[in-house]
Amino acid sequence: MSSILSGKKVLLGVTAGIAAYKAASLVRMFIKSGAEVKVVMTPTAKDFVTPLTLSTLSKNPVHSSFYNEEDDNAEWNNHVELGLWADIMIIAPATANTLSKMSTGNSDNLLLATYLSAKCPVYFAPAMDLDMYNHPSTHETFRKLQDFGNIMIPAESGELASGLVGQGRMAEPSTIVSFIEKDILGKLPLRGQKVLITAGPTYEAIDPVRFIGNHSSGRMGIALASTAANLGAQVTLILGPSSLKVSHTLIKVVPVVNAASMYKAVVEAFDTCDVAIASAAVADYRPKNIADQKIKKASSTFAIELERTTDILKWMGSQKSTQFLVGFALETENEEKNAKEKLKKKNLDLIVLNSLNDKGAGFKSQTNKVTLINHKLEIKAFELKTKTEVAKDIFNEINRLRNV
Repeated sequence: MSSILSGKKVLLGVTAGIAAYKAASLVRMFIKSGAEVKVVMTPTAKDFVTPLTLSTLSKNPVHSSFYNEEDDNAEWNNHVELGLWADIMIIAPATANTLSKMSTGNSDNLLLATYLSAKCPVYFAPAMDLDMYNHPSTHETFRKLQDFGNIMIPAESGELASGLVGQGRMAEPSTIVSFIEKDILGKLPLRGQKVLITAGPTYEAIDPVRFIGNHSSGRMGIALASTAANLGAQVTLILGPSSLKVSHTLIKVVPVVNAASMYKAVVEAFDTCDVAIASAAVADYRPKNIADQKIKKASSTFAIELERTTDILKWMGSQKSTQFLVGFALETENEEKNAKEKLKKKNLDLIVLNSLNDKGAGFKSQTNKVTLINHKLEIKAFELKTKTEVAKDIFNEINRLRNV
């Protein structure tokens, strides 16, 4: 099982409130969700929870000042780098004092300077006593911060440190994590969409021991599936033989071996999908007759009669109604011309062209270099990137074209 927070970089800001003791549980929950966590504290927050505790749990140094006062040669803690590092920033607990400073641009400590440098979504979880929470100036601060685009995680009602009972208690760590997960999911561009992806090679049997196959690892298709899931889609990944593992709550893996089983799986899933991406390296031919027993060496030459497999991408192109259909073209010559012909012939909305002539592209590589050609024959060429980055470029183009 995987959380939408898996792989995310979470920057936790801890301020000087009694609820700071909950920061330890919050760090653990983020780590358990698969996130990488760094912590920044206000100087007086250390009176409520120790940096050692949060550093041990996060497995990262905890910063509370711009420089180490005990080491004249130490490098300064760069608030800009911290702010740019994060995918998500959460300030919890967020005291009335810190929130007021955030709303006015006051930058008298490392946490506030980091907040002002952050380019990511910023969440804040207020924690203060009842009268402070209800004060008009506090509500004005909440309004201003939300107008800036920050996201408020409402305080809960209950017994407060003063002994009063009412709203002002910081939301529980489990509530905070759940709130952020739901907020991220609700804003994802493919939320509620179904994406079908074929990936990997197909193996066409010659006899019980041998097969005709190719060098595809399935890495590009798996990167596409993970990207789609991280954008909120329900993904069906039809995966040929591959040693790579896939683990995501939004990805259903359908393992197949040959072109016939891949075609059958595609037929079952295609009607209900919104986006289909055919990234698999499907065999064009298969042995016409498969031997029941291992073929023994007999003569110096050996011939295998082959027959065509079903053209899965062509079938999808002939059957599509509202689906957005993407194909791949791996070429070795006349790349652009061949890709455009395939785009039209298979009735595609977008084709992803890569060439074996490009170093670092193609099978088994961690990287790829692609050119995207849409149905209007508009061309976008990209530099060599990791396959995860390529997958993001492809989905950026898919989302753009679907919203035109």
